[in-house]
Amino acid sequence: MTSGTPGTPGTPRTPGAPGTSGKPDATGAAAGAEVEGDAEGAVEAAASAGTPTGASGSAAPGGPRRRPPTVTTDTARPEGGGRAAPGDAPAPARQWPLITVLGLAGLGLLVVGTDPFPEAFRIGAILVGAALLVGAAMRRVLPSVGMLAVRSRFTDMITYGVMGGLIVLLALMVQPKPWLRIPFLEDILHLTVT
Repeated sequence: MTSGTPGTPGTPRTPGAPGTSGKPDATGAAAGAEVEGDAEGAVEAAASAGTPTGASGSAAPGGPRRRPPTVTTDTARPEGGGRAAPGDAPAPARQWPLITVLGLAGLGLLVVGTDPFPEAFRIGAILVGAALLVGAAMRRVLPSVGMLAVRSRFTDMITYGVMGGLIVLLALMVQPKPWLRIPFLEDILHLTVT
């Protein structure tokens, strides 16, 4: 005999037991029939309740299962993830915040890649960081930013802002001839390297 509270695995549900509605459900009918030792009654109760049965003829553990949908239809849009321009505007115009961020980051990568002047790597990295900072500012200010919205507004602002700020900070501190010196960071670096 099983022990425990009704509804827990290994314990049959019985009509009228504490914690149940008083009515036999699909799992209660099947479980009650199994406890009494009547396998045919369990199969009949499962079939009448629409419960899938296994190869042995007993009801599936956990009760009836819902088949997952083949196509996801109700994925929630992130807050502020609507169109940034009217629906009749062409696709690039509707996604102008994302195109702005990608264009600025692409410009930074182009400057780094072509190396047209002596400090190009530093300027290019600053442009990439600035692109993320612009994305954080747009995510904060604009009510709708299209596909620039990935998560909640707060999470997007923090992610874009921290990553952009770190990239700009590293670009300013990169050797040789750093534009920004932070003494305690230099001490930490010398302590860990030497």
